[in-house]
Order: sequence, then structure tokens, then C-alpha cells
Amino acid sequence: MSVSNNDENKVFGIVFRTPPKDSTGIPHILEHSVLCGSRKYPLKEPFVELLKGSLHTFLNAFTYPDRTCYPVASTNAKDFYNLVDVYLDAVFFPKCVNELQTFQQEGWHYELNDPAEDISLKGVVFNEMKGVYSQPDNVLGRISQQELFPDNTYGVDSGGDPQVIPKLTFQEFQEFHRRFYHPSNARIWFYGDDDPNTRLNIISAYLDQFEASNASKESEIKAQKLFSEPKRIAEKYPVGDASDIKKRHMVCLNWLLSDQPLVLETELALGFLDHLMLGTPAAPLRRTLLESGLGDAIVGGGIEDELFQPQFSIGLKNVADNDVQQVEELILSTLKKLADDGFTSEAVEASMNTIEFSLRENNTGSFPRGLSLMLRSMGKWLYGKDPFEPLKFEKPLEALKARIAQDGPKAVFSPLIEKFILDNPHRVTVELQPDPKKASQDEAAEQENLKKLKSNMTEEDLAELARATKELRLKQETPDPPEALKTVPSLSLHDIPKKPIHIPIDVGEIEGVKVLQHDLFTNDVLYAEVVFDMRPLKPSLLPLVPLFCQSLLEMGTKDMDFVQLNQLIGRKTGGISVYPSTSSVRGKVEPSSHIIVRGKAMAGRVDELFSLVRMVLQDVQFSDQQRFKQFVSQSKARMESRITGSGHSIVASRMDAKQNIAGWVGEQMGGLSYLEFLRNLEKQVEEDWSTVAGLLEEIRSSIFSRKQVLMNLTADEKNLANAEQHVADLLSALPETNTLEIPSWDNRLSPVNEALLIPTQVNYVGKAANIYEAGYQLKGSAYVISKYIGNTWLWDRVRVSGGAYGGFCAFDSHSGVFSYLSYRDPNLLKTVDIYDGTVDFLRELELDDDSLTKAIIGTIGDVDAYQLPDAKGYSSLMRYLLGVTEEEREKRREEILSIRLKDFHEFADALEAVKHKGVVVAVASPDDVAQANQERPDFLTGKKVL
Repeated sequence: MSVSNNDENKVFGIVFRTPPKDSTGIPHILEHSVLCGSRKYPLKEPFVELLKGSLHTFLNAFTYPDRTCYPVASTNAKDFYNLVDVYLDAVFFPKCVNELQTFQQEGWHYELNDPAEDISLKGVVFNEMKGVYSQPDNVLGRISQQELFPDNTYGVDSGGDPQVIPKLTFQEFQEFHRRFYHPSNARIWFYGDDDPNTRLNIISAYLDQFEASNASKESEIKAQKLFSEPKRIAEKYPVGDASDIKKRHMVCLNWLLSDQPLVLETELALGFLDHLMLGTPAAPLRRTLLESGLGDAIVGGGIEDELFQPQFSIGLKNVADNDVQQVEELILSTLKKLADDGFTSEAVEASMNTIEFSLRENNTGSFPRGLSLMLRSMGKWLYGKDPFEPLKFEKPLEALKARIAQDGPKAVFSPLIEKFILDNPHRVTVELQPDPKKASQDEAAEQENLKKLKSNMTEEDLAELARATKELRLKQETPDPPEALKTVPSLSLHDIPKKPIHIPIDVGEIEGVKVLQHDLFTNDVLYAEVVFDMRPLKPSLLPLVPLFCQSLLEMGTKDMDFVQLNQLIGRKTGGISVYPSTSSVRGKVEPSSHIIVRGKAMAGRVDELFSLVRMVLQDVQFSDQQRFKQFVSQSKARMESRITGSGHSIVASRMDAKQNIAGWVGEQMGGLSYLEFLRNLEKQVEEDWSTVAGLLEEIRSSIFSRKQVLMNLTADEKNLANAEQHVADLLSALPETNTLEIPSWDNRLSPVNEALLIPTQVNYVGKAANIYEAGYQLKGSAYVISKYIGNTWLWDRVRVSGGAYGGFCAFDSHSGVFSYLSYRDPNLLKTVDIYDGTVDFLRELELDDDSLTKAIIGTIGDVDAYQLPDAKGYSSLMRYLLGVTEEEREKRREEILSIRLKDFHEFADALEAVKHKGVVVAVASPDDVAQANQERPDFLTGKKVL
């Protein structure tokens, strides 16, 4: 499919139907492996070379339950075609089908360094899936899908079950590629402003090498027949603390909606129904469940229509053992009530406006628009339906609006609830029961199997395994020869603009308040940020800020309850959000810390946008104790999920909090300290609500004043001019409060090495230090070097030979903190040692001109990341707040473009500070931490978190 338009962010994708017959993870392992070298590009990982040295705006691959997608995107035509060629060669002619070691590295292998030691199981996908299987929400989603589809391909795990992955053989792996990675089974997508004929020439060069095959028939997805009666299932999931398991059950009701794909109008109507029931905090099904107090947070994704047959899932987590039945009854009775009573016209109008605004704005953030359309199109095309159908929303949308106008919303939505949900016997209720022993039992079972395996091996077998382990590591750690690296196409420095991307900015004043304006084409949408300085807040109030922000949008005013306010925002605007933002400022001790109110509306409704912003800031009342209690429970559940699923982000915020004030502030509002605060706050809200409500009011009166505000507006010149009066009205309504004495925020966490203990099969390991404090002076070369370290040394040692799913580093040029992080990592001390080895890696580094050019180009690709107009206006605001001038941006760019090998060698001196003075934080299992402290006594101070 070739889509031609004027979008410079060009997208290519090739998608294969890849239905697995078991849970060995074969499609997932193949997705990783085909990117490890091909016929035309015979190096270890062309994918990493592209990460290092291209201007890609997207470069990845992903495995669905029934398909594997390989998309790329770039705004530079030459770069784009380079990416397309590498990906086409990778999928059709990969080296991995003839290389057992790639299969072992990416999939699974036994590892034995010395015949006297224990055997271990390693593999990138194996460890990734151990991490996935440690996350309760993922466990619930997987079981729900498999129980809904017991008879077709969705009844197994395409990602791979860690207990089943080691059953996969290399021959099965080879055969899967031969069967399914064929043009007859491929869907190919192009999108953007490049020449359609060039696209076809590139494609035909590959497709002409194949004869037609039966692959498309073999990969057809069979429909799951509908059940004649509902089913129930109970499974265990791992939790940490045995004393706290009574209220840790999860329950989810799941329906398979149809035995065939639905027509577009029904699908669109179900999408609206989903938004009406669950899409906002005011949506009745979501609200009823959360207000019931039976659980802390919603689980289940509502309506999912990406697979062959659509499904609907909804439930609660953190439910008491004896309330599970009640949750099920409440879901069914609420759905029945919605079918009987229908939805209010205000709710329908709000949903209609929100969805229509979203479809017309087509704001996909940093995700390329063409890729978003591709994924939408594939949802039909893969199953033999019209690929254009999902892209044309205008007519079905108008037809749906006309039906609602003519017959009323009840006549449209109630029959859908009855037919697809209430009267549908294909329902599976899944209950997940907390089990504090499960994690250690699973680990013990794996160790027992490995011990048994070893005891059945001869001395020759063990010597052979140790030799194979050594050989694999040697291959992983041996650099590609220069002639192989040269095969990967690359841009030259002549293709790179010498100046940074300029975003227009006009700094003026309205009502005595500084207003930044960005004259950009936005398709008649005005984007606005109202930015309040948070520095007048007492430090003790900081942990309340995220809940304060939520309360502004989810509590009512004197005249309106929160449902009416929420619907009003939905009917009149494209949405309003409120959140805190904190960063260090280079050269200053004090951080930049703000509460940002962000909104957008069509040009004709800008007056209503600003009047609603004023209402949110001034009229919302902090009086609803029960709702606030729900916010606390939801936030606590969300934070606990983050620790198991994104432990690296918790590690990063914890390390930052040990380094500087901005880090400490951020951790108070979104790290482990925040979770601890929430756990104590639950009790306080119950016992002393008036004090909590008073503190929320204190935050409002401390911050929301005209003295502490800045405005940021993004639209075209005409719409900016039209907005000025409405901006003036908002600003003049703000009080003139004089700033009280600014309290001191001078805090940091203790700089000890820390292990945050949770039940997990994988770890997240970090190490960080402030290199400015060690004397490093910022140069643009630091961006190139830190990216290079991540794509070479850390990728090779932490991911490829260490078996972690990810290993990376980050340099915050505002604070001077350089940090290393790993993701879903089977190791702990070994990873810390790799971080410390970075210094020697840089000192001994030799780079030819090609490699240096690639490193520069890759960095410029990051610096010049593609942005939609709202993101450009927002980036400009952030630079303004952090004091980053155009002159400095030009200077840094010149330093990036003129980097030399000696800069890499000199940066090693800066990283000595991380090696010798850095602080280590890990989210890890108690067993791994105990083992680390045995090897290095008192290395980590343990802290039980879950």
C-alpha cells in the first residue's frame, strides 16, 4: 500500500502474519534475530548501526499475538531508503537462520563459565519475558486472552513463556522463518512525501527474487467459536509481603464480542460506547467501580479490536478476597443499568467532541502519523478486509452522528451493550490470587531443573558447554570487521544541516504577565500552557502536588459536580491537563519547578478554553473526601505497578534524588518516597480530612497568582492575535498575591548504595554521579559520547552478552548527572562492573572516520527529533524556562559536528567520578541482593518495597 501526501515524516513497514502454535516465543525471538545481520549487511547487528548513525524518527520492530511488524521512519529521503533496504534484506535474507549462536543469544541458551560452577539459563527474549511474567497486570492480560481464545493461535503466548521458551529448537526456528517470512505472506506499507516510483523500484528488487508460496493460506487466523456458557478461572501471581495479601486480589471480566470481524460502523459505535463507559474519570462504569471502594484501580483495556475478533475486558485490582464476587456482580449490574437508562446527551456530546477532535487533529505525539495509520490499516488488511476502510472515518462518523440525532443515543448504544456484552455467553472471569511464595518457587524450580540437567551431563558434556559459552561470548565481544561495517549505508556530514531547527518565538506581555507566542501552522487549533512557579511551596507540600493536580480536574465546583465539569471540558475543548515539571538549571543550585496547565481547542472555542482553565484554577472545591481517597488508592496502585514494570525509572529518580535538589523534588512527587507518602496519606485522609483539604487549599493560594505565571501559546499569527483578549481575561482574573518568603528546598537523599527489594525474576540496576562536581565542563561532544557508549559498550556487554533486555546511559546536561541503567537484567554486580569498565573502554577506543561520522549523525538525529507544532511550542517553552539560548544551541551543535577521538578519551576522565564516587541503586529480588552482599559485604543497603 503506497500512501502519497505532503508529510515529510516518511514511513515504511513490512508486516507478516506469524501465528504461533505454542508458547515457545518463536515469533518474538525471530523478530529480535532477523535484525542481527543479513545477506547484504553481514555484520552482527545492522540494527544497532542504524541506531548509531541514522536520522531515523522511528526504528523498531514488534511482535503481536498474530503478526510481526518491522517499521522505520525518517524525514530525510536518502536516510529513509537506507533504512528500508536494511529492513527488507533483514526480513527476507537474515543470517540468523544459519547461525545457531544468534538464536542462542536472542532466544535462549545454557551458560556455564566453568565446569565447577552452576549452569544458568540466558537469552535476551528469555529475560525480557521473565520480566513480563513478574508484572501482575501483564499476567492478568495474558491469562485473560488465552482463556478467551482456547482454540486458536491467541490461546498461546507469542512473546514466549519463560518455562516453555527453552523447549524451542533451532530447527523449529528456521522452519518458522521459511514458512512465514515470504512476500506471499507480507503486507507492505509506504507513506509520506517521497516519490512513489522509487518505492516500487526498491520493493520489486526484493520481491522479484521469490516465487509465489502457500504462506498466506498457512498463516490464516482461525476464528474462535463462541462459548455456550461463561467460564471462571483462578490463577496465582507473585507478591512480596505475606502480611499484606488479603487485599491484593485482581478480578477481570472478559468477553469475546463476535466470532467474526465487525463492520466499520458497528466498530466505530463500540469505540464510542467504550469511551462513554470508561474513557474519562467521569465515565459511569469506571466511576462506579472506583467509587465502590472494592478495589484501587481499573484493570482490563475496555474494547480491544486489534486482533481478528474484538474483545471487551474490565475489572479491578487490589480487591479483598471476600469481595471478588461483589466486583463481578457490580460490573454486570452497572452494565445492565447503562443499557436500561442510556447515557445523558451531555456525556454523548462530550465523547463525540473528544473523539472527533482527536481524529481530526491526528496528533500522534512523537509517534509518526504514518505509522499510526499503518497499524490502524493492518487491523483489517491482515484479515482479508479493505485496508483503506479504517483510514476513512468521515462518512461512518457522520452516519453515526445522524443515527444518534435521529433515534437518540439509547437506541444506538443500549442494543450494543445487550447484544455484545449482557446477552453474550462467551465470558471469562479471571481471578488472580496473590501468592508470596510463587516468585521463589518459580526460581527454585528453574534452579532444580538446571541442577538435574548438570547431574546428567558427563565431564565431556560440561567441558563442551563451557567451551560453547566461551565461544558465544567471544563472538559477542569481537567487533565487526571494518569491511562489514562499511556495508551499512550511511549519510555524510554534508547531508546534515549546520544550524539547529529554529522555532519562532515572540516574548511579549499581556496584563503585565510574560507571554511566549509561537507562530506555527496548527490546522486551526490553539495550544496553550499556563505555567506557575512552584518555588513558593513549603517542601512538606511537594508530595501532595500530583494529587492536587488531579483534584483540579476531577473534583467539582460550587455549581457543578466533577462529572459535569469533565463533560464540559470534553464538549468544548480538545482536553485540559495539569501536572508538575521539575528540572535542574545548569550553573544554579535552585531547580526550575512549575505546575503546568495545558489545554487545546479549536480556534472558535478559545474563549471557552480559557474560561474553563480559570474555573479549574479557582472554582474547584477540595471537599470530596471519598473521591480524594480514591485518587490516593489509584496513585498507590499505579506506583506499585511502575516498580515491577518500569523499575529502571524508579532507580533513575532515586539516584537523582541523591545528587541534587531537582532530583529530590521529582522523587518526592513520583519516586519511592512518593509511594511511601501515599501509603501514610491513605490513613490521614480517613482520620483527618480537614487538614488534608486545608493543605490542598494552601498549595492553590501559594502558587496560583499573577506574580508567578507565564503563558505559552502556539498557533498561527491570526489565531494568536484572536486569543489575546481571552488570555487577558484569564490573567486579570488571577489574584495579585505577593510571593511570601521562598522556603528552602535544600534536600537530598542519603548517598548510600541501595537495593529496593521486590518479588521479581529480573533486576533493574543503576549507577550515577555528578560529573560537573568532578570538574567536567559541558561540551556538545558529551551527547555524542554518551549515545555511543549506550549503542556499543553497554549494548554489547549488558544486553548481548549479559542477557538483559536493555542497557543504557543518560547524561543530564542541566544537572551534570551521568547515569547508567539496565532493564530486565538477570545480573547485578556483573552489570555494575560493566559500568565501571566504561572508563577503560573509552581510553582504549579507536575510531575510524566512518564510525565517528555515524556517531555524529545519530546524535544530530536525536537533537533534531521530528516534532509536531504543539511539541515545537512546548520545547521552546522548556528552553526558555531552563535558560537555554539559541546561541548556546548553535555552539553545542558546532561541538557535536567537530568532535574528535581525543574527546572520547578525555571524557573517560569525567566518568572516573561515576566509577569511584557513583551511587548504586537497584530494584532487585531479595535473593540476588543477598548474593551480591555475600560477594561484596555491605555493598547494598536493602529496603523492602513490595
